[in-house]
Amino acid sequence: MCRWLAYWGSPVRLTNVLYTPVHSLIDQSLHSKLGAETTNGDGFGIGWYSDGTEEPGVFRSTEPAWNDTNLRELSVHITSPLFFAHIRAAIGSSVQQTNCHPFRYQRWLWMHNGFIDGFRDIKRDLAFAVDPTLYLNISGTTDSELLFHLALTFGLEDDPPGAVARAIGFVETLGRAHGHESPFQGTIATSDGDSLWAFRYSSAGQSRSLYFNRSVPQLREMYPDMAVLRDKVADDARLVVSEPIGNLPGAWVEVPEASYGVVSKGREELLPFAPRTPA
Repeated sequence: MCRWLAYWGSPVRLTNVLYTPVHSLIDQSLHSKLGAETTNGDGFGIGWYSDGTEEPGVFRSTEPAWNDTNLRELSVHITSPLFFAHIRAAIGSSVQQTNCHPFRYQRWLWMHNGFIDGFRDIKRDLAFAVDPTLYLNISGTTDSELLFHLALTFGLEDDPPGAVARAIGFVETLGRAHGHESPFQGTIATSDGDSLWAFRYSSAGQSRSLYFNRSVPQLREMYPDMAVLRDKVADDARLVVSEPIGNLPGAWVEVPEASYGVVSKGREELLPFAPRTPA
């Protein structure tokens, strides 16, 4: 499996999130505690939004995240109010740059930790369901990228929760028709540059781990003597992570099974999630 992190809030330098914390995402690429594998060394990617650009920037590599000097260099110089980071442990698909997350379509970013069980059995049917105008954007071979384009086909740009529900519902319908009892497993993050959506769901009800940070004002009350919370972390900083970074007890809240969260300006919600069978 993989590990990922999504940040939303006041602009922050990427290195302060990716490298600085104890048990940072970069540390997790070698020493994951909650993933299916300890090592996530089959490539990485970052995607970030910045002022004055229509599309988010993306940098992906097949190098292990802990060993890539370009990632370390870029993270010192990139400041963003919304960014994704993903470290990959490949299952079944090749270790190649086009298979590294996050995936991008126009203003949208997408990343996934998990798998589609029986993907080879249903891959053709999934691919034929993708809108032909979107299909040409698919450059890799992963189930995650194909799922992204299914969600786009089912209306991600207008209704992200509904589109993800229909995409996963379609996967489950096809998977079960081919004898796979629990076709989907995963956590998903997606964004249009303004809002961040994060999903936790599996067909078996045993999803990969996912957490979000308590509000920064709450954390300051819990740890009044911690200078980094007072001086370097903005009130609105929100992180969604596959496993906690840092070592502060009580700082992280587990996302409930079969639910999703959305963060945008003036809005923070945690809501139930269930797949839908698309028409």
